[in-house]
Amino acid sequence: MIRTSTSPVRQLPPMLIVEDSNEDFEALQRFLRRSPLAVPIQRCTNGEQALAFLYRTGKYVDRESAPRPGLIVLDLNLPRTDGREVLRRIKQDEGLKTIPVVVFTTSDNPKDIEDCYRYGVNSYIVKPIDFTQLKRDIQMLVDYWFEITTLPDRLED
Repeated sequence: MIRTSTSPVRQLPPMLIVEDSNEDFEALQRFLRRSPLAVPIQRCTNGEQALAFLYRTGKYVDRESAPRPGLIVLDLNLPRTDGREVLRRIKQDEGLKTIPVVVFTTSDNPKDIEDCYRYGVNSYIVKPIDFTQLKRDIQMLVDYWFEITTLPDRLED
């Protein structure tokens, strides 16, 4: 049976993109803006900033500047605290571990993939080099996490 909805358009939770590459972030952002779903986007450029955002410390103390994300898209190779450590900390924290995390990285190293799944990543995607495939992957990511799946309600702390 296909689900249909007659309820009003729901407010989508923001997507937190943790990406140090301006070029990769701009490509993601460009594709997301073209999506029929209006997903709000937040960005952090390194692991320390992402953790400050998630724990609402430093410049992210209030909920306005750090809304609880519905999905985290995480690069692994970040300056300072890398994505592996960010993932490990998220998935060990009772208040954060229900937020889905998708690793979106250039690394196809089997050890990285295995480690991320051991830490509790929800999905691991190797960034394609091909522009058309990148566009398709981003659209599928948005469709899957914001249309097909049911995300947990965001409990604000």
